[in-house]
Amino acid sequence: MSTATTGTTSTPAGGGRARPGLGSRLAALSRVVELGAGTVDPPLLEEAGQVLLRAGDRLKLSSEHTVVALAGGTGSGKSSLFNSVSGLELSPTGVRRPTTARTHACVWGLEGAGPLLDWLQIQWRHRFARASALDKDDGALHGLILLDLPDHDSIRALTDHEADRLIGVADLVVWVLDPQKYADASTHRRYISELSGHDAVTVYALNHADRLTQEELAECVADLTGLLKREGITDPRVVATSAITPRGSEGLKAVLADTVSRRRAAILRLEADVERVMRDMDVMLPEADPLTVPPTVDGARRVGLTDALCDAVGVPAIGEAMENVYATRSQLWVGWPYARWANRLGGDPVKHLRLGDLRDEIRGVPGGDVSAQPAEVDNAVQALTDGLTADMHESWRNGVKRAARSNATRIPGAMAEELDQIAPRLDRVPPSWHLLRIWQWLLVLLFVVAVAWCGTTLVYGVMGAGTLPDGLSALGDVGSLPWVGLIMISALGLGILSAVASRNFVVIAAGNERERVEREMRRRVGALTESMVIAPVERELARHREFYEALRSLRD
Repeated sequence: MSTATTGTTSTPAGGGRARPGLGSRLAALSRVVELGAGTVDPPLLEEAGQVLLRAGDRLKLSSEHTVVALAGGTGSGKSSLFNSVSGLELSPTGVRRPTTARTHACVWGLEGAGPLLDWLQIQWRHRFARASALDKDDGALHGLILLDLPDHDSIRALTDHEADRLIGVADLVVWVLDPQKYADASTHRRYISELSGHDAVTVYALNHADRLTQEELAECVADLTGLLKREGITDPRVVATSAITPRGSEGLKAVLADTVSRRRAAILRLEADVERVMRDMDVMLPEADPLTVPPTVDGARRVGLTDALCDAVGVPAIGEAMENVYATRSQLWVGWPYARWANRLGGDPVKHLRLGDLRDEIRGVPGGDVSAQPAEVDNAVQALTDGLTADMHESWRNGVKRAARSNATRIPGAMAEELDQIAPRLDRVPPSWHLLRIWQWLLVLLFVVAVAWCGTTLVYGVMGAGTLPDGLSALGDVGSLPWVGLIMISALGLGILSAVASRNFVVIAAGNERERVEREMRRRVGALTESMVIAPVERELARHREFYEALRSLRD
């Protein structure tokens, strides 16, 4: 059993660029369906999926056979025409009521047709093969599978959609129309108008031509042709037929013979189905070129989102609070002890700041302590998506926004957890603070010793209150008072100077620490932004780009 070739390209009759072959277009359509899932309207994807399924099935079956379906309403003479073309009384006929309950098939050349008839779901008892003795005059029809479909407007058709199913899969559809009812609205609305673009695989048989004069027949053919053109059929093929005159079906048989000899009807039908899907997909085209939308988020928007999320979580405020606490706490260690003792009556200076424990504040980010934060996160994400999706189709715009918000409920908690890991320890004491404190206490001790010396000199040397032991006689020497006073002044001066210098040193260190903490916080917030917002958005942007590239391949 041979199969159809689909990979070649075809050149339009008027020249110009060659179009991709059916295989390439089906591959592009498959990508469109795959990439459009969850974004494109389900009816569009369902239609495209049905075309792909139908194409996959049909292309695996015999390409040496052409399936032609005779379709029509009650009284159109469809079954009589079927018998006339086949040369046998195969399908029962009726004048006033439909008699074709099941599809009948006549096959010219049965070899290899079995799987195709199984796919068409033709019952075995309704399959007929032309005997070789009867095919002498019909050799041009070898490879034809002619189907006589149930009347599409019968009562049975309301519940049994066999006619509709086979009209949708036949390689060529012949609409058998009665001269008195060829303009029937139900037929045109339900079927013929849907065949716009299927000109190459649709034939209109104006039956019962024997009932009309030549002038009436010509007028009916012209009227039917005009009606079809108004309904979007660009080049309708209208054939006059009669099932009771000797050569009344010869025109139709000539059309069928030409179609069968070309072995292209199956490919043309599938190409027409793909074209229809492509036209239906036009609703997915935005006003601007969709391929101008970048598939990645640019650096400026990444930085903007990170900045917005840092503001939402309060990174600058946390850094400022840390700097203030750091600087204030340092006074307990490197401040001049005498000044610190004087301020002790005011209590812990950190408590006056009312900052609490910075770790508790960070842990409270996603909770009630910062109730506006989820809204601020949402606003930041919204600003990002609004800028990225301005030129997108609404369906894709909504898809990008869903992707950006896919982790929205987790972002606040994740940021709080990350920042909690790097929250600075307020009880951490740098080694330099210990050295400065030792220096300050040495100056305090020196000042105390100098005060004691001065007092001893005044008591024993100036006032003569007594006599000092021999080893301490120098403490009563009045001549040492200037030097002791100098030592006292020097200790006080050095203490105040070192306190001021330490204060400046601590302020600089606190600023550096704030920068380090904020930088690390920004880095972590940026990493979370990449994984929880940017990555899902870029996946959706890449899918958007691939979808429209596939759609362009389908159209070109």
